[in-house]
Amino acid sequence: MSLPATSVTELFAPVKDDLRTLTANLKELVGARHPILYAAAEHLFEGKGKSLRPALVLLVSRATMTDQDITSRHRRLAEITEMIHTASLVHDDVIDMAELRRGIPTVNSDFGNRIAVLAGDFLFAQASWYLANLDNLEVVKLLSKVITDFAEGEIRQSLTAFDTSLTLEDYLEKSFYKTASLMAGSSKAAGVLSGVTLAQAEQLFNFGKHFGIAFQIVDDILDFTSSTETLGKPAGSDLRQGNLTAPALFALEEMPQLSGLIEREFSEPGDLAQAVALIQSSDGIHRAKDLAKSHIKLAVSAIDWLPASAPKQSLINLAAYVLERLY
Repeated sequence: MSLPATSVTELFAPVKDDLRTLTANLKELVGARHPILYAAAEHLFEGKGKSLRPALVLLVSRATMTDQDITSRHRRLAEITEMIHTASLVHDDVIDMAELRRGIPTVNSDFGNRIAVLAGDFLFAQASWYLANLDNLEVVKLLSKVITDFAEGEIRQSLTAFDTSLTLEDYLEKSFYKTASLMAGSSKAAGVLSGVTLAQAEQLFNFGKHFGIAFQIVDDILDFTSSTETLGKPAGSDLRQGNLTAPALFALEEMPQLSGLIEREFSEPGDLAQAVALIQSSDGIHRAKDLAKSHIKLAVSAIDWLPASAPKQSLINLAAYVLERLY
């Protein structure tokens, strides 16, 4: 999900300079020794709305270090976070056979699946190398778990495609693995590097977890309510692949005829359009919005303890902004 540039500029204001350095550093970290991998990663690192995860890391870093500047390890953590995220996107696009991401050609459509898989592997490996060099075992454990969670999320998604017996709990768990785990793990890691208490570190994990789950739910709602131009991919494309998200799961409770369309994998003409129309006319989208709101509330309350500062306010505003994208 990309965020409109103007709002992002305001929301990321306290870490604007940090993010500028980050983009330059990322290209250096990937290294010009691998021209194809460099080209593959370059447009991803430069894409619109591409800085959300490192911005969260930098904002948490600054919000927990109010009386001094953040360290080079905080900055490196933000870079590692973006490398891990980018690697997962490259692999996701191969799995989904996606041709566009945010309206630009994917690595697999430009360079082929083989290079895309290798590029993703390379970025994961580079991230792991820089992670080990932070020399902080707790942070290494947190971010290594994220890489495992990505794979877990993808496997679960593949195994439950077109499965109408999927529960909301299954969906939320998968959303944690696929999206929220990185935000939770890296937010907590930023706090660990700042020397916060164990209880505070856990609260930072909760902030990232609930922020990430709400973020995914909003993304899933937009799959039914946004145009292809806004999304950078065709509307209803998750459903087409059998990925049942919150709006569809809520709609299934109301509209039993929806399950027949899903179970036959939209094999007949007009099936997908009919399914999308049923979801849009159900209470599913409204209920999914309420679910996203409840997670944003939990995210914001998890950082109550942080001292008042511009970075803390940015974190709160970012949480509110995730929901604003729906209106």
